[in-house]
Amino acid sequence: MPYPETLKEKPKILFFTDFDGTITLDDSNDWLTDNLGFGQKLRKQGNADTLSDKITFRDSFWEMMESVKTPFPECIKLLCENVKLDPYFNEFYQWSRKNKVPVIVLSSGMTPIIRALLVHLIGPEANEIEIVSNEVVDRPGKTKDQEGGWQLKFHDDSGFGHDKSLTIRPYAQHFAERPNEPRPIMLYAGDGVSDMSAARETDLLFAKKGRDLVTYCAREDIPFTVFEDWRSILTKTKDIL
Repeated sequence: MPYPETLKEKPKILFFTDFDGTITLDDSNDWLTDNLGFGQKLRKQGNADTLSDKITFRDSFWEMMESVKTPFPECIKLLCENVKLDPYFNEFYQWSRKNKVPVIVLSSGMTPIIRALLVHLIGPEANEIEIVSNEVVDRPGKTKDQEGGWQLKFHDDSGFGHDKSLTIRPYAQHFAERPNEPRPIMLYAGDGVSDMSAARETDLLFAKKGRDLVTYCAREDIPFTVFEDWRSILTKTKDIL
């Protein structure tokens, strides 16, 4: 449920999370680029250039996805065959449903891919997860089921393509304007350069060990808690609740 419907049941915790490489072991967009697009070397250079502010994430990601010409339905099929879930995320998600902790996916990926992977890896209950992400549209003169027939439609006009802070901030503003209303603890989990826009926005940030988000937060002096998998996130979230 989008804001403000998410707050109707007065949750004690709001859990925002990245998807690729955070909920999943592999990044679906990286998989597409490395296996069907211009390859790992150019992708990693783009990530490095984004981290060092030479280019925007938006431009880097656009170039990655433009290099993938495979029909979109085939992309989804291949990703469902190759991308795996973090072994502890399903346990976390089932606990969150039982304890009325909304899980909101904020992704710089593409909604149809994320929804397909979540339902494939978790089951139909994953349809309950709110996803805020980029979309996929037909390329002019073609359709998504054709070779080179699809392209990204970014969520917003920011240099990220999807500025994740734009989804988180209305919740913070809501409670700033209602000081007598109990405020939920806001958490975020992420791993990479697409999460830089969310890094300062929540009460606690989980950053995946060895990934670019850790490098960024250490450089920018942003507090964070390192995680290796969702087992430690579940333990910490239970302690907060």
